[in-house]
Amino acid sequence: MRIAIVGTGHVGAALARGLSGKGHAVTLGARNPGSDAASALAAETGSAVTSPSAAAASADLVILALPWAAVDAVLEDLGGLDGKIVVDCTNPLGMVDGALGLAVGHTSSGGEMVQRRLPQARVVKTLNQVGAEVMARNAHFARRPAMLMAGDDPAAKATVAELLRDLGFDPLDAGDITKSRLLEPFALVWINQALARGKGRDWAFAIV
Repeated sequence: MRIAIVGTGHVGAALARGLSGKGHAVTLGARNPGSDAASALAAETGSAVTSPSAAAASADLVILALPWAAVDAVLEDLGGLDGKIVVDCTNPLGMVDGALGLAVGHTSSGGEMVQRRLPQARVVKTLNQVGAEVMARNAHFARRPAMLMAGDDPAAKATVAELLRDLGFDPLDAGDITKSRLLEPFALVWINQALARGKGRDWAFAIV
């Protein structure tokens, strides 16, 4: 599959490493594709690297590996992405009343907002429930970590489920895109345990 990873920060780099050697043609969409960091990541993972818009244009599946604050500007640059599968692994987090919390939640979600911005794309919310380290490497766990996904297109979710398996996850279908309202707060559960409760970053939820 031709995959574009838009964003080469911690999450984008982790996904590039996790997909390396899995038979996909991966292109990194970097803000500065000629930078030493982008070139080094491309060489390490066997990926190509170009601008975000060029990477997305040539891909069958586009992964948004971005901070929430950057989503609007990047989507404006990418265009409509009509017909493409778009994996939204962002979380709409920000400082709320002095603490990290959801910027949207009860009546909408980040996943729904991305789908509204890309009405002809097939958006699937997933890969937002663990830290980057687990996306890059999880074969050492006793069980495959679970990864929930939400979206309106069953065929798109089936394709994304295979991608999640390639990354070492056990995919679970949570329902339509409105179920992003469940998945995005779930990310805060992981963050709370990892950072506030001392569990560290090398762990994930699993189904038993």
